[in-house]
Amino acid sequence: MPVPQTPRTFSATTTAAEVIDGVDLHGRRAVVTGASSGIGVETVRALAAAGADVTLAVRNTDAGAQVAARLEAGLPSGSGKLSVGRLDLSDRSTVAAFVAAWDGPLDILVNNAGVMAPPQIARTTDGREWQFGVNHLGHFALTAGLHPALAAADGARVVAVSSIGHLFSPVVFDDLDYRYRPYDPWTSYGQSKTAVVHFAVAAAERWADDGISVNAVMPGNVGDTGLARNTDMEAVAGMMAAGELALPPGKTVQQGAATSVLMAASPAVAGVTGRYYEDCAEAKPVTERAGAIAGVAPYALDRDNAARLWAVSESLI
Repeated sequence: MPVPQTPRTFSATTTAAEVIDGVDLHGRRAVVTGASSGIGVETVRALAAAGADVTLAVRNTDAGAQVAARLEAGLPSGSGKLSVGRLDLSDRSTVAAFVAAWDGPLDILVNNAGVMAPPQIARTTDGREWQFGVNHLGHFALTAGLHPALAAADGARVVAVSSIGHLFSPVVFDDLDYRYRPYDPWTSYGQSKTAVVHFAVAAAERWADDGISVNAVMPGNVGDTGLARNTDMEAVAGMMAAGELALPPGKTVQQGAATSVLMAASPAVAGVTGRYYEDCAEAKPVTERAGAIAGVAPYALDRDNAARLWAVSESLI
């Protein structure tokens, strides 16, 4: 497996524009989920500025169209074209429709959309716990459905956006949907983000012969993204005061998109697959959740657990 050659100038403060500088993506096609706000918008901006034609996969196509128009107005001459497609990851019929509508190779897929820690349990249209259903299972169905398009491209890349929140919980296979244990918004979020890492590990192994690279990323502590719109922020403050939660240093949305763009498009990490990156570098293992502001849990990268979740996910979709 190739050894990452990430330039030393890339760091926690690197922006997506700095990562993409000098990269030519003309002739490439990309899909970014959750592209109507936050780091999704900046990811689209960077990929399009480098010449990629980008589809914004969003729940609200009117909002997506407004974002696309705003981006097009500010992109330099020679940038890629933007289009909008409807995708609601909590409703698998829209995932199937998006896949069916896709035609031709797909070079870059950034699974960026996500939900975080709603205080009350919610479920997807097919009864899955909402965070697991959206953050993992919806993206699993999307990416598996688009696998032929990714395989048809020359060296396709998939970026699975996870979080340091995966430290809150491994995947609890005996109760994925909180039917038997009390619902907790943070262990639920943690399980879903661990599942995202499992997906990257398993897909990297299964799709290596297709030339597809799949990696998980942690964007960082980015404010004003819309991710926390369902979160009880008073509860977050209480967890921080009790020492149950620590947050990495804050980032701008431009900095938060940098690691996604690195893994999606930079030649510096060509051929790297099945890894977990943060701050534009491969994360180091961490075993203690309390006080951790960086790192990846070894259980998230466990190949056996990743293979098990893959099989379970296939059965669920």
